[in-house]
Amino acid sequence: MIMTDQRIEGAATEMKGKAQGGLGRLTGDGKLQAEGKLNEFKGKAQNAYGRVIDGLDGMVDKAPADLRDPARKGLDFARRKPLLTTGIIAGAAVLLGALGRRR
Repeated sequence: MIMTDQRIEGAATEMKGKAQGGLGRLTGDGKLQAEGKLNEFKGKAQNAYGRVIDGLDGMVDKAPADLRDPARKGLDFARRKPLLTTGIIAGAAVLLGALGRRR
């Protein structure tokens, strides 16, 4: 399976955060420790997003032929604009949740 850029960048950011946290603990630098924890969390989140994209990519290959091209375009958008995609999905979830409560 191909790793997305998000997964590669996420792993690198997480490793950087672990190194920062370790160095901060060694030197007693609380700010560096906090930055390390933040980068660790950011890297894990980015890696998780990449895993979702990778999983969806495999599903597109199994989709009916007439749906593959639009699905690929959607995935390409998600790869280029991960924050916007996450916001769109979160907004849709809020709207669907509100519609579900009205029944």
